[in-house]
Amino acid sequence: MELKQVIIAYKARDSQSKRWAEICAKQLEHRQCQVLMGPSGPKDNPYPVFLASAGQPIDLAVVLGGDGTVLTGARHLAPAGVPILAVNVGGHLGFLTESVDEFQDTERVWDRLLEDRYAVQRRMMLQASVFEGNRTNLEPVSERYLALNEMCVKPASADRMITSILEMEIDGEVVDQYQGDGLVISTPTGSTGYTVSANGPIIHDGMEAITITPICPMSLSSRPLVLPPGSVVSIWPLGDYDLSTKLWTDGVLATSIWPGHRVDVRMADCRAKFIILRENNSYYQTLREKLLWAGTRIRYSSASHAN
Repeated sequence: MELKQVIIAYKARDSQSKRWAEICAKQLEHRQCQVLMGPSGPKDNPYPVFLASAGQPIDLAVVLGGDGTVLTGARHLAPAGVPILAVNVGGHLGFLTESVDEFQDTERVWDRLLEDRYAVQRRMMLQASVFEGNRTNLEPVSERYLALNEMCVKPASADRMITSILEMEIDGEVVDQYQGDGLVISTPTGSTGYTVSANGPIIHDGMEAITITPICPMSLSSRPLVLPPGSVVSIWPLGDYDLSTKLWTDGVLATSIWPGHRVDVRMADCRAKFIILRENNSYYQTLREKLLWAGTRIRYSSASHAN
């Protein structure tokens, strides 16, 4: 990998991640690298400026923060094909990030990247657009929204909890009508996020699949579905007299959905690319440690087990 132009995004209003960002920027500039640095948060989005002002291809994005900071980076950087080195600085769970312990010797990290001593993990994403009327209207009435974790269709109201009624089609065929708090359509990456909290299945992040999970449905027969990655999931809001239905992407409000609109969700044509530094990268170890499963109490060595 070349390091001629690098983005550094750090968690907004977090002094620790900002300090790390400044250290990284100084080291990279000393290596004749052009650095674009800025905060990322609910009120700070540096990526459009980064991508517009880059005079040459961006070799790497260093994202310092928690999973929320990384999700924002992935949505903006995946279409441009920029690889992400995500480090858990000031975050909580850190499902998508390298441990800050792997990042202590930052000069060694730059050497490893320059010497191509790392792995790249490509994760599928979802894209969604809103359409008007029936399926003969092929022009969306919204922009294209991307998500690395999940798309969610659910109502929002400032003064009461609203029950939504949603009709779902898969590949043009009506499958079910859901009455409850909404629907989550997720990637395997997102299966350990909102989806698992709604009793959806955990799916290995090396797979490509789309999961549909109803949120607190008012029917015991409404169950999660796991679909092939080529499926198109269409959602129609029904009986939305409060005009409260929203599309959420990775937990962030994307747009309102009006009666007569439908949301089409499918696998995106781009993937998020993550740089992996740790040599013992184990999906199951991540599950054990991040979800505090009983396996965290067992110290397991594959080498000793083989002997």
